[in-house]
Amino acid sequence: MADTYHHGDLRRQVLESAAEEIARNGPDMLSLRELARRAGVTHGAPAHHFGSRQGVFTALAVQGFTSLADALEPSVRRGDFADTAAEYVRFALRRPGHYAVMFRVDLLQETHDLRRQRDRAGAALRDGMATLPEERIRIPLDWARQAAWGLVHGLASLALNGALGSDDPIELTRAAALQMFGPASRSRRRGAHSEGVCA
Repeated sequence: MADTYHHGDLRRQVLESAAEEIARNGPDMLSLRELARRAGVTHGAPAHHFGSRQGVFTALAVQGFTSLADALEPSVRRGDFADTAAEYVRFALRRPGHYAVMFRVDLLQETHDLRRQRDRAGAALRDGMATLPEERIRIPLDWARQAAWGLVHGLASLALNGALGSDDPIELTRAAALQMFGPASRSRRRGAHSEGVCA
C-alpha cells in the first residue's frame, strides 16, 4: 500500500469503488478503509479527500443527479414523457450504486452542488411532464408531478430488486406512463419550472 494521501486519480477511483460496493451490498456496508485498500493508499486518504462516509455518499449523489439530468434532457427535447420516464429507469439500472444513495437524505450532506444538480434533474423530469396536455392532469399539478416521480422511482426500485420477473422494465415504464398520462403533446404546459419533483 502506498504511504501517501494522494495519487493521480484517487477521487475518481474511490467513487468508482464506492459505487460498485454499494451496488453489491448497499450503502450500510461501505467502509472507507476498504476503499483505501482498493485504491492502494493509506487508510486515511479517502477521509482526507471526502471527510467521511457521508462525504463519499454526497459526492456519489452529485454525480448521480448530474448523470440523471444529462440522461433525461434529450428525451425532454424530443417532447415525449413516456421516453423521459423510461430514461429515468434506464439510468437507475445503469448506475445502481449512485441511485441507492441519491434519495437517502439521512446519508447526505446538503451542499450547494447537491442542491444544484438535484434541482436540475428535477427540472428535467418536470419539463418532461410539461409535454402533457393540461386536460390530462385531473389532480393538482404538484400531486401529478409527485405521482409521476413515484411511478418511475417505484418501477426503478422494483427492477433493481428483481421484483419485476421477466418483464422488461423499460417497456413496462413506457406502458405505465402512457396508462397514467396518455401520449404526449408538443404544446408545453404553463408552470413547467415550478418546484416539486426530485426536490
